[in-house]
Amino acid sequence: MTAHEAPVRCGWVPSGDPLYEAYHDEEWGVPLHDDRALFELLCLEGAQAGLAWITILRKREGYRSAFHGFDAERVAAMSDAELDERMSDPGIVRNRLKISAMRKNARAFLETQAEHGSFDSYLWGWVDGKPIRNAWTERSQLPAATPLAEAVSKDLKKRGFTFVGPTIVYAYLQSTGVVNDHEVGCFRYAEV
Repeated sequence: MTAHEAPVRCGWVPSGDPLYEAYHDEEWGVPLHDDRALFELLCLEGAQAGLAWITILRKREGYRSAFHGFDAERVAAMSDAELDERMSDPGIVRNRLKISAMRKNARAFLETQAEHGSFDSYLWGWVDGKPIRNAWTERSQLPAATPLAEAVSKDLKKRGFTFVGPTIVYAYLQSTGVVNDHEVGCFRYAEV
């Protein structure tokens, strides 16, 4: 690749969108072990339900501001009045169920942390600490969900989480690097 050639990325990344490209190049599929960042992505993936991911990426800073930098303890302690205030915040998706899910999921997240020592231990325990490395050659091969995503989804729901259906959970597993779903031809496939 010469200095003027664009890198080959996964087929789902819109060409020329710097926000999407940066997310793909720097975050998506990179094994993540920081509990605060794991909580943030879980919340954002849930907020994305029914929307385009770019919508959430563009509002990410708004979410960070509205939800205390995704400090799970602070989000868990938010009052009903604070959650109601978020309904008028244009920096986030103003959906009452999704806003309420932030607090509910923060509480379930803290309980899961307490049980497992960290959310990282809980999440990565599903794959014995080693990312699943798929070898897709094109976007159309990527599944919407997998048996692993279905099992994690079921367990998260049992723990009290919401907006954690199998499709959302699979996107979460991809974004946190538990699953490497970069296409084989993507420049990030071998790097991640």
